[in-house]
Parts: sequence; C-alpha cells; structure tokens
Amino acid sequence: MTNRERMTTPEPYVVDGRQMPAKSQQRAKKLCWQLNQMDPDVGEARHKILMQLFGTVTNTTFVEAGFHCDYGFNIHFHGLALLNYNVTILDTSPVHIGAGAFIASGVVLACSGHAMLEEQRADGIMTSAPITLADNVWLGANVVVTGGVTIGAGSIIGAGSVVNHDIPAGVVAVGSPCRVLREVTEADRVALTPGMSD
Repeated sequence: MTNRERMTTPEPYVVDGRQMPAKSQQRAKKLCWQLNQMDPDVGEARHKILMQLFGTVTNTTFVEAGFHCDYGFNIHFHGLALLNYNVTILDTSPVHIGAGAFIASGVVLACSGHAMLEEQRADGIMTSAPITLADNVWLGANVVVTGGVTIGAGSIIGAGSVVNHDIPAGVVAVGSPCRVLREVTEADRVALTPGMSD
C-alpha cells in the first residue's frame, strides 16, 4: 500500500512523514494560493478551484480567503458548508464535513500529529487519524479539532475550544479540552430583531 492509499483509509496510521506525497501537497498549496488571491465576486471561477482541490465538493460549498490544507483530495463535503476566513485543514487522513456545516474563522481541523518521543519526532515520524463532522455542526472561531474525532449532528463547539475526543449529537460543548456543557433545546430559539433591513 502506498502512503497516498493509506491516507485515504479510515484507519489511524503512523508513518515517516518524509515519505508523504510531496507532489500532491505542492499541488494543494498552489490551488490554495490561487483560491486565496481570487476576487470574491468571481464565484464560478472560485468553485472551479474548489472542484480541483477537494475530494468531494458540492455547489453549496463556500470557502472564504485565507484557506489552507495539506492535500485537499482527502476533504469531502456532503452538502452546504460555509468556511469563514483563515480555516486550515490538515487532511493527512479523510475529513468528512456533513451538510449544514458552519466553520468559523480561524478553525483548524488537524488529522496529523507527531511522535511523542523527541528522537522519533526528529526522524519525521508522524501520526494521522480521520475527522468527521456530522450534519449541521457549528464550530466557533478558533476551534481546534484533532485527529480521530467525530462530532455528532447538530452540535455546537464554543469558540477557542480544543476537541480531542468524540462529541455526541445535539449538544453545546466548550473548553480545552472540550467538554459537553448542555443539550441544544427549543429554549435556544432566537427571534428576529424587527425593523432590520439593508
């Protein structure tokens, strides 16, 4: 099995990072650069870049400027997704982003990690595990999600949280490390402010 093939499996792995597919990473860097330089008004041209960059993309995938990823081919969108400014996805393993995803500014989804022992780190030994966001997940500003994590449908992760374990569906979770605070309930419904217009 090649490293690229291993990268696309749902299993965690450990590998010599110096043997990762450098050409694929360079391709992603160039596509990210192109995307980040584009006029925000050229939606169709931006979408063409997204189709080249990502493994799976929809017509309702929106990515703001400042986006970076390792490879792109391992990122899969499954419906509406809004990625705000300066989002980074280190997709050394598959990243699945469910429909209705809201990903705020500064979010990092990091499948990759490094060996704990310093001599192994110096030798380039890295770890990787997939990340899954179920449908309708909202990640607040500057959230970090580490490899191996699944966040359940409809859950909200508070700004600045570090998510290093699975989060169930339908909850608000916050902190570093992230912990479930409470369920999302009907009491969370908000009313529109009257008289607001452009």
